[in-house]
Amino acid sequence: MRFGNPFKSLFATSRREQYLERYVLREHRKGRALADILEDPYIRAWSTSEERARLLERPSVVAAIGEQALADLRTTIAGSGLAV
Repeated sequence: MRFGNPFKSLFATSRREQYLERYVLREHRKGRALADILEDPYIRAWSTSEERARLLERPSVVAAIGEQALADLRTTIAGSGLAV
């Protein structure tokens, strides 16, 4: 008899969460705001509030949102004429 890691299911991501992550990243690349994406009927129908919160902890989602925030900040600074 072979036993697996009993904690594996606690830290593993489900296939559904992977699909949700791909959807969020794809829509974000299209230029949509994260708040709007999280309110999409697809996201609301296929995830719980806990799963949506976990999406915001995923490294790829954090990186994509962070890159966009930095780009927005750079644009704002460049438009105002401030030196960095």
